[in-house]
Amino acid sequence: MKLFAQRVTNHVYFEFFIIALILINAIVLGLETSTYMMDEFGTVLIFLSDMILALFIIEAIFKMIAVWPKLSMYFKNGWNLFDFSIIVLSLIPATGELAMVARLARLLRVLRLVSTIPELRLIVTTLIRSLPGMGHVVLLMSLIFYMYAVAGFHLFAEHDPQHWGNLGISLLTLFRVVTLEDWTDLMYTAMEMNGYSWIFFVSFVVMGTFVMINLFIAVVLNSLDDAKQEQLKSLQAPIGKNEILDELKTTQQALQRLQEKMERMTN
Repeated sequence: MKLFAQRVTNHVYFEFFIIALILINAIVLGLETSTYMMDEFGTVLIFLSDMILALFIIEAIFKMIAVWPKLSMYFKNGWNLFDFSIIVLSLIPATGELAMVARLARLLRVLRLVSTIPELRLIVTTLIRSLPGMGHVVLLMSLIFYMYAVAGFHLFAEHDPQHWGNLGISLLTLFRVVTLEDWTDLMYTAMEMNGYSWIFFVSFVVMGTFVMINLFIAVVLNSLDDAKQEQLKSLQAPIGKNEILDELKTTQQALQRLQEKMERMTN
């Protein structure tokens, strides 16, 4: 049974099958938002959702059998733990006070697509590794926001109190500017008071948008290189003694079964 589970879970078509299930589940969740579809095909959609959940449970069981009795190998893999957590949350009854939690848990199944496709796993790993570096960039950006917010309050509060009336409003206004959403309207309003006000806005856009975005990209690219190197090292890592013994044992069992079949055929 263990050998069969290993063959199934390692087969390329099994991976494609799981990806197809996740995509079908995403479509079902989208159709459930339609009142017409739920009125006409609600029973079918709920059945499909339950069937997909059952197949996900079977998948998890097969992966556990493939590493039996060393279940720790299954749970040591962060992506397996992620999939298992989503399955457990999906088992919450969609009734009573937990109905909303159950619906959101079902929506998390779509995220399983990340754990299934290696390229997406690499991207998520890169983003996680980028968090410490991004923290320093965010700290620098916070200082720039704070300085410009205080300066904007003193420069424009009397002329445009709606956008610069206090520190909090000034920070929200700067966030609007950094997203480049109609920031020129704010600039022209300030220029009605002082024609040189454009220096404040242009300098903030350059520093807050172009420079900071490039810093974020640099941190992510650096983390991407590190993640690729780590993935390459893991692929090149030497096989352990226990893994070799397990492979030999599995091969011996397969050869023994093959020999028994050949003996039955000759008899």
